[in-house]
Amino acid sequence: MPEMLTLDAFEQASEKVKEVTQKTELVESPHFSQATGNRVFFKPENMQRTGAYKVRGAYYKISTLAPEELERGIITASAGNHAQGVAFAASRAGARSIVVMPTTTPLIKVERTKGYGAEVVLYGDVYDESCEYAMQLAEEHGYTFIHPFNDPVVATGQGTIAMEIVSELPLVDTILVPVGGGGLACGVSTFAKLYNPKIRVIGVEPEGAPSLTRALEAGHVVKLPSANTIADGTAVLECGDQVFPYLQANLDDVITVPDEELIVAFLDMVENHKMIVENSGLLTVAALKHLPAENRRVVSILSGGNMDVITMSSVVQHGLIARDRIFTVSVLLPDRPGMLVKVASAIAEQNGNVIKLEHNQFVSTNRNAAVELRVTIEAYGTSHKEQIMEALRAAGFEPQLSATML
Repeated sequence: MPEMLTLDAFEQASEKVKEVTQKTELVESPHFSQATGNRVFFKPENMQRTGAYKVRGAYYKISTLAPEELERGIITASAGNHAQGVAFAASRAGARSIVVMPTTTPLIKVERTKGYGAEVVLYGDVYDESCEYAMQLAEEHGYTFIHPFNDPVVATGQGTIAMEIVSELPLVDTILVPVGGGGLACGVSTFAKLYNPKIRVIGVEPEGAPSLTRALEAGHVVKLPSANTIADGTAVLECGDQVFPYLQANLDDVITVPDEELIVAFLDMVENHKMIVENSGLLTVAALKHLPAENRRVVSILSGGNMDVITMSSVVQHGLIARDRIFTVSVLLPDRPGMLVKVASAIAEQNGNVIKLEHNQFVSTNRNAAVELRVTIEAYGTSHKEQIMEALRAAGFEPQLSATML
């Protein structure tokens, strides 16, 4: 076993993962550069083989295993990206692989993992339960267990991302890296500091699962009572104790991001870069606005792009609502001919697009006094929404904003 997390080890890992990885060259973003006051680049691991960076650590780890460890079979636990990375890497090594996944895992992720050659076992409601069961099976059957993040060898494989970043952008000032269990952040930050201590590496966590933030505050790994975030790939109760010392030593800061910011970040990436990035990968996009505007070269690592269509649709809708590009107004009006046309005309004159109407005659017992009209409208943004609201007031109505239900 080679010594881990050294420049020699990173170099060895880099050469090894080139056997299976696709080039994910940096993408400069004029949109985010202008919006944030820094030169922004993306490292698009959402375009990586298996749809995420995880294949790097899995493939490198498996390449270091002895023949007898491969022969015993490989087991891991994961709800998605690591599962697919291990399944693919094990298949390339000619080894049997078993992946324990939570029972709540979307069917498409289960099928993709099977498609890479793994045997899937569904167990537990959350990752932690699946992981405990996988380790139990490993002990019972002698399988070789590969941890998703709490393994310096796996972290070394993930750190090859940083090697590629500095080879393309030698003068990089800041690297933003998503944090769940800490394996990716460990590899990236350790290599960056070995290469050039002046590079700032900042971890980004979801507000609903700040396991690293709490660990840094306490000075040791702590277990959160719960994790509640749409960034499911980083919804980890406890960061890895094997990688935590490296995170303590090499991360310059940790930023936490609320789910609401991930929703609008998804919309921004789709519209400005035509990229699908999963919620965990969007952490580093949302974090861009939390950095000072200093015209520095900033690289955001987009860790993955495995997102099911139903989730994608929901995030887009919520993003449009958050940006005031879809909103709903409630208007009370007398129940007599011509009133609906009057409302519609006021909206149309401001180029608002009506996408849904609800006419409730039973909001009051006196229909001549009040019938409720709920109108869902498409707009260009906040200022356009205000123009439409003002036009309705000018037409003699008293519009009230309501929750939008699409």
